[in-house]
Amino acid sequence: MTAEVSGAERLKGDADEPGWEVDPDDESGAAVVATVGRQLKLRREAAGLRAAELGDLIGYGEDLVYKVEAGKRIPRPEYLDKVDRVLKASGLIAAMKKDVEEVRYPKKVRDLAKLEARAVELLSYGNHNLHGLLQTEEYARALLGTRRPTLTCDELERALAARMARQGIFSRTPPPDMSFVLEEVTLRRPIGGTIVQHRQLEQLLELGRLPNVDIQVMPTDRWDHPGTGGRIQVLKFDDGAAVGRADEEFGGRPVSTPKHVRVLELRYGIIRAQALTPRESLALIEEVLGET
Repeated sequence: MTAEVSGAERLKGDADEPGWEVDPDDESGAAVVATVGRQLKLRREAAGLRAAELGDLIGYGEDLVYKVEAGKRIPRPEYLDKVDRVLKASGLIAAMKKDVEEVRYPKKVRDLAKLEARAVELLSYGNHNLHGLLQTEEYARALLGTRRPTLTCDELERALAARMARQGIFSRTPPPDMSFVLEEVTLRRPIGGTIVQHRQLEQLLELGRLPNVDIQVMPTDRWDHPGTGGRIQVLKFDDGAAVGRADEEFGGRPVSTPKHVRVLELRYGIIRAQALTPRESLALIEEVLGET
């Protein structure tokens, strides 16, 4: 009994942690959360329970129950599991986890993740920091912490969770072919401190050894390449379609017309040719790792 009470108190303390607030600018996401909240309220009332009573039964505070039912708070997966069990919903409430799973992440990140999930080939050049798919959680947290204006705790947790969720692309079957070109400075800049940098370099080596992943490094002394204007990314799909964007081209907006995508592919191809080979790049990463 004591363990159960202790667990309940822990959940009450964790329930309102950052990362689960509804983004008011995300209309589609807010609509999903509001619909789920209404369903939860109807089921609670049909069971003859007040919000405080339900909260006591599942180990969450009354205020959190009201926020979820009002569509102001995204219900955590364990919240839905507990409500399903208490209300004897036979899995119907727990099934809502799928509806709210993506809503936790910002809309623009959800859109990007959907594109990446469909891609059969990914080409990426970055000049200031590592691509999000390559980042460790600690590195990503430290990097997001450098944004200005400063992110709130909730915004940072949402952005971090979304970035980490995108890395499911590495476990896809069949996996997409992925090519990353990194600037040498991104290996040497100690984002988050030496320990974080060390683990990040180890992860680059792990990912760079995957058969479907090529990681190449652009040496700092090679200044005359067409990537000095910023990031370039191209995603290709199995139907032959493609979408891409570059910081200094087409106003920085995503493009999908073949003519525009070819411009980005051409630029990326030159960058890739001027960078170190994948084998040389892994050797350089190992060298930098040894220096940290």
